[in-house]
Amino acid sequence: MSPTHCRPVPLSKAYRLLNHGPTVLVSAAHNGQRNIMAAAWAMPLDFEPPKVAVVLDKATWTRQLLEGAGTFVLQVPCAAQADLVQTVGNTTGSETDKFAAYGVQAFKGEHTEAPLLEGCVAWLECRLLPEPHNQQTYDLFLGEVVAAYADDRVFSDGRWHFEGHDELRTLHHVAGGHFLTIGQPIDGRQL
Repeated sequence: MSPTHCRPVPLSKAYRLLNHGPTVLVSAAHNGQRNIMAAAWAMPLDFEPPKVAVVLDKATWTRQLLEGAGTFVLQVPCAAQADLVQTVGNTTGSETDKFAAYGVQAFKGEHTEAPLLEGCVAWLECRLLPEPHNQQTYDLFLGEVVAAYADDRVFSDGRWHFEGHDELRTLHHVAGGHFLTIGQPIDGRQL
């Protein structure tokens, strides 16, 4: 390798090179039970209709509720919620009602029973697109976005704009409870 600063990364840490997209909170509700969890591995998949992917470990309670309900919500938390994101990401909803235990305030969406967490900067209500092989083999869940909402203080006209709202900057998990927040905007130009 010729670049001066190019160094090998252990393959077990290679995911960290790409895994700094926004952390999401995944919520689901089924048969009168609800839960919310943090997930760092989520991404958009398509434009029309909009689709998303999220990885949910087999051991999570949210996954069980999502599979039962066939719907879920991805929400984008902000810097002001870092402690809550860390907490709900490290406790199990099968043993603890996270909403009651941590004072999580939620509101109802229009298309799912899954709760939408107050204080986030974006919410995507989703219908599960069943892919049993991907779900069982890779813990990968696909969803069609049936409704999307954003905090207009930091998202309007199809763009994020965080100036003057540092507490609302999106969180980006980079492992071990460490987060980055989104930085200043830079507009590229055609060369």
